[in-house]
Amino acid sequence: MKNKSTMWILAALVVGIASGLLFHWLLPDGPRGSVVSVLDTVTHMFLNLIKMIIAPLIFATLVSGIAGAAKSAGVGKLFGRSMVWFLSASVLVGAFGFITAHVLNVGHGLNLVPGGDAGMETKPLDYAEFVTHIIPTSVFAALTANNPLQILVFGALFGIALLNLRKRGRSSIADAIDELMGVMLKVTGYVMKAAPVGVFAGIAAAFTAQGLDAFATYASFIGGFYLSLSALWVVMIAVAVAFLGKSAFRLVRLVREPMVIAFATSSSEAALPKLIDGLTRFGIAKRTTGFVLPLGYSFNVDGSMMYMTFASVFLLNAYGIDMDLGQQIAMTAMLLLSSKGMAGVPRGSLVVVAAVVPAFGIPAAGIGVLLVIDQLLDMGRTATNILGNAIATAVIGRNHDRAPSATDTKAMDSTTAEPPAGIHPTDVAVRTPEHASVR
Repeated sequence: MKNKSTMWILAALVVGIASGLLFHWLLPDGPRGSVVSVLDTVTHMFLNLIKMIIAPLIFATLVSGIAGAAKSAGVGKLFGRSMVWFLSASVLVGAFGFITAHVLNVGHGLNLVPGGDAGMETKPLDYAEFVTHIIPTSVFAALTANNPLQILVFGALFGIALLNLRKRGRSSIADAIDELMGVMLKVTGYVMKAAPVGVFAGIAAAFTAQGLDAFATYASFIGGFYLSLSALWVVMIAVAVAFLGKSAFRLVRLVREPMVIAFATSSSEAALPKLIDGLTRFGIAKRTTGFVLPLGYSFNVDGSMMYMTFASVFLLNAYGIDMDLGQQIAMTAMLLLSSKGMAGVPRGSLVVVAAVVPAFGIPAAGIGVLLVIDQLLDMGRTATNILGNAIATAVIGRNHDRAPSATDTKAMDSTTAEPPAGIHPTDVAVRTPEHASVR
């Protein structure tokens, strides 16, 4: 059954929370630390399995999609539409977090006293270095580091070059890339069978180490953040309905599994294979998914953007800092710009907040306050990032993957045919290998 995997992951999530709380309450510090160490080891093994397949999966999907396209001119339009969506979403989501934090008055009355330091790196982000870093100095280094933006840059150039060669005749390299993609989908299916184990270990480790005690002091902040995230999800789904109609609800059903994986592991990478699978079954062309998703992982981080503005307002209120609206808007704008350089950075949202807020008079020690509960907050914002990228890819794909003209259809290789966005591959007469599920 297609929902069996989702049910196993949800069950692992519930059992992991229950087991973690029991371990925390029943075990003394020494044995508890040993249990956390074992669970962390299992989690890291699962995440390493995921990281092992991310680079070849992105590369093969992107290159195979572009090389099978009838025209390479569509890549420029796809990039432009993607960036307009991503930047617009960042502004709106950042404003949403800013407004909801003020409405809920998070942090008010906590009366924190400045002192100490943040306990983490707080130097400003180097924008010139970030822009330069987009271009890989070595494709092998980009693949080894699982840098999605660098892989996208090289993969797009490689795919366009391969497309031009393919127009002159059959290309053995293009055929090999197509076969590589099929192999990677199979490997992904094998790896994702371990997802319930990874989800259980990740969530159990978090609750074994901290239980609920560490969260009690900041219950209003945690509750307010998740309440705001829930409202954001409603808004995001409403936007999806506006663009996709009723099929938006089917999209949400298809991506709920990668969202659960992202929530439990706090890793967008861990959810990527299942996210690609869900979007493919929704009917989005592989060339679109392979291009937009890596770009979105760097530029479309809705959950993280909302967290940064929400957390900044929390620190303002917690320290009782009087900052006028203009300064707060400037701080929000700086957070928005800085968020575009945090892809692949561990606890990237927290690092960006640490880099920006001290410049506006907020004590750096406040980052240490957020660090205590960051694991629980990171789960929610990572799941939101997955939902945001799924909606963005589906909407952009629906507009980009329109049925080609008769001339274009003749020019396309029959193995690259895609169903219209929003139509399940099994609804068409012929199901091509690229639509095979990664389950």
